[in-house]
Amino acid sequence: MLMPKKVKYRKQQRGRMKGLATRGNKVSFGEYGLQATERGRITSRQIEAARRAMTRFVARGGRIWIRIFPDRVFTARPAESRMGKGKGAPVYWFAVVKPGTVMFELGGVSADIAKEAMRLAAFKLPVLTRLVSTQVK
Repeated sequence: MLMPKKVKYRKQQRGRMKGLATRGNKVSFGEYGLQATERGRITSRQIEAARRAMTRFVARGGRIWIRIFPDRVFTARPAESRMGKGKGAPVYWFAVVKPGTVMFELGGVSADIAKEAMRLAAFKLPVLTRLVSTQVK
């Protein structure tokens, strides 16, 4: 699973996810991309599940790029513990995704294979997505 090797602070605040993606919103590496149309948090497990779904479908046919990285930590306190006594322990890592962010890219495959691979990956993600491409229609 993806997670940072080292962080300056072990625990961080949740923050807000307002606005649209101004960076990482174009297909840069492959020919096809999976772009988020709504905002959300994507965990490292969800990223890995989507990657596996795409990889299995293309069957070593193309190249896959993961454009998001889970660099934020989610903390939680144990169940049925009393209030106070500090912030909870880290539970999982997630990436913040804004509308317009290209999360995955795929190259070296035909359009119908890319469409189906991205559809399978989109099922694993908690945000609505759309297929974008660099080719002019």
